[in-house]
Amino acid sequence: MLAARSCRNPCHIESNQFYLIQRAGSWQAVCVAGSKEQGLRQRKGATPAEKKSGAETHPEGGELKVENLQAVQTDFGSDPLQKVVCFNHDNTLLATGGTDGFVRVWKVPSLEKVLEFKAHEGDIEDLALGPDGKLVTVGWDLKASVWQKDQLLMQLHWQENGPTFSNTPYRYQACRFGQVPDQPSGLRLFTVQIPHKRLRQPPPCYLTAWDGSSFLPLRTKPCGNEVISCLSVSDSGTFLGLGTVTGSVAIYIAFSLQRLYYMREAHGIVVTDVAFLPEKGRGPELLGSHETALFSVAVDSRCQLHLLPSRRSVPVWLLLLLCVGLIVVTILLLQSAFPGFL
Repeated sequence: MLAARSCRNPCHIESNQFYLIQRAGSWQAVCVAGSKEQGLRQRKGATPAEKKSGAETHPEGGELKVENLQAVQTDFGSDPLQKVVCFNHDNTLLATGGTDGFVRVWKVPSLEKVLEFKAHEGDIEDLALGPDGKLVTVGWDLKASVWQKDQLLMQLHWQENGPTFSNTPYRYQACRFGQVPDQPSGLRLFTVQIPHKRLRQPPPCYLTAWDGSSFLPLRTKPCGNEVISCLSVSDSGTFLGLGTVTGSVAIYIAFSLQRLYYMREAHGIVVTDVAFLPEKGRGPELLGSHETALFSVAVDSRCQLHLLPSRRSVPVWLLLLLCVGLIVVTILLLQSAFPGFL
């Protein structure tokens, strides 16, 4: 079911319901309900990560009350399970995917269904709605597909310019659209590939950046041997956030896919979602001297804030001045060593 109602101690739980609230003029899915365990779950003790970091755990969180909206069923498999909810760029539409392999698109806030089609054989792991109306889906069937409404445009092939493994099948775990920094009309797609089967010696997972128009792979980089569970892109498209099934959190540069930040086992169990602090409104004020901030939530019912300190960079004018100075010193040394040089 897809629904909106009051939620205490919001958390991310895979099911066939989720919470839809209106905040600051836009709609947001804040948590998923319908698990077998209802109500607030009391924790028996701190996890090893908490003890290590000295973090305090409060059993009671804030209370969030939202207005009841429509409720619709979003998955019709033999064991219905909604796995992903995604809004479009202006929060007027949302798409859902689950175990039956169907994508369903709904109007917000009426929840009127406007599109339904079979996208994958088996579970839909993730989906992303682009600003131009294109939809990307990734599934358990090892495929990543680009759609225009319900018409298949193409399949993605990440290993065209990346590594090949004859005995290790990979599947797509996550996909997200992001802006190209300093190019308002530019668009990138980012995907995460993980091993389809667990191995005793796990191979690395991979990040791939794609051209948002041609959907050709631009670059692929390994992102560690911990299995990736979720992916997020900052508002400007500058940073990527990753969470893992072992509770670790990382921040990457979107352009080069270089890792800037890594916190091993920040959570005691699977990280279910990560999200960057908004870069508009009060976001810059809250960041202070930090370059970006990433929130992470996990099955351990904890939310953590990860701050990336501002990277110190040398101004261009100073680099030019140093180059000019180096040239002058070189000429003087040559003139001193060879008086007739000039």
